[in-house]
Amino acid sequence: MKGPHNRNPNSSGSSLSGATRRSAIGLLLGAPLLGACASMQQSLGQFSSPFGGAEPPAGPQQEPTAVGSGQVRVGLILPLSAAGNAGVAAQSMKSAAEMALAEFQNPNIQLLIKDDSGSPQGANAAAQQAVSEGAEIILGPLFAASVPAVAQVARARGISVIAFSTDSSVAGRGVYLLSFLPESDVNRIVDYAAGTGKRSFAALVPDNAYGNVVEAAFKQAAGRRGRVIAFEKYSGDRATPARAVAQMLGSADALMIADDGDSVVATADALTAAGSNLRNIQMLGTGLWDNPRVFASQSLQGGLYAAPDPSGFRAFSGRYRTRFGQEPVRTATLAYDAVALMAALARTQGPNRFAPETLTNPSGFAGIDGLFRFRSDGTNERGLAVMKVTTGGGVPVAGSPKSFGA
Repeated sequence: MKGPHNRNPNSSGSSLSGATRRSAIGLLLGAPLLGACASMQQSLGQFSSPFGGAEPPAGPQQEPTAVGSGQVRVGLILPLSAAGNAGVAAQSMKSAAEMALAEFQNPNIQLLIKDDSGSPQGANAAAQQAVSEGAEIILGPLFAASVPAVAQVARARGISVIAFSTDSSVAGRGVYLLSFLPESDVNRIVDYAAGTGKRSFAALVPDNAYGNVVEAAFKQAAGRRGRVIAFEKYSGDRATPARAVAQMLGSADALMIADDGDSVVATADALTAAGSNLRNIQMLGTGLWDNPRVFASQSLQGGLYAAPDPSGFRAFSGRYRTRFGQEPVRTATLAYDAVALMAALARTQGPNRFAPETLTNPSGFAGIDGLFRFRSDGTNERGLAVMKVTTGGGVPVAGSPKSFGA
């Protein structure tokens, strides 16, 4: 699976120096807690995106694994035996979780790793097993459909869940999402564009669940910072909605296309065929733009999109390669950050370590992919960079925030 390119930082796995460990893990609430992604929803792909197709078939469950010898038990539920990309991602996330434990100095946690086989039934059984073994909080699962099955068990025991799904509809009381949500991308890029003087916004988005999420966030953000002068959705046919938007672009300052790499390029081509000169308008996108097809498109050169600062993932990837001899999947940082957060909270927060008021601290935490915080409704907010499309890849034009505003 593709990760950010170019730089390969020197790293040494568990032999990191104390200073490097502190920058990678952090120590305290109120100051960012964990350490320093091109997004994401794309890298979640078919195995964890709630907007994709059917889940892969479940395979046989593996024997449960416990990692670490700390007193605080934490459940980690992943589709380890699921077929296809799901199983590949789960194994990489498991490795990243173990790496987080190894890089955290003397963590007082024990990971109870459970295989849900990629099904809600498996997730429910895995959650029951984890809580019966004393888990105080559950990390995972990966699939949106499995989150309610885990939440049911966790709520009955009064413990929280930190899941990896990108579907905000499964978040809720005591169920938090540590994932890359489209809403964060949209808010960041619209706010940045407005800060450069853009006030009139147009958009073309896919007519699917992802597009619906983007639509709600875009109309709210653009309405707050300016006005929406054109908004269209497309499914198979892009020509008709592209013509409708093209007719309005003369009055627009910025145009958002929110889709993955191939579809973004196809939509830009449809706009060009409809008579639009995309060089005359500021193009905006989400983290799905972090894609070689986008970087190779002449129509999208100079376009801006929101994504985590790639330097964090580059450093993480270097340490992961050193330890495991292979590349991590893009979502591996979610498991790393989740485990490192649990270790830090167990060290610093005493009996309230996993309480809702601790998890929803408004100052948030800093992980591999930058600043993040959980909202009380279970969704999250991330501090994202703004990247510019060039033929050599994404180039940062605005860094990730160092703290959350009021």
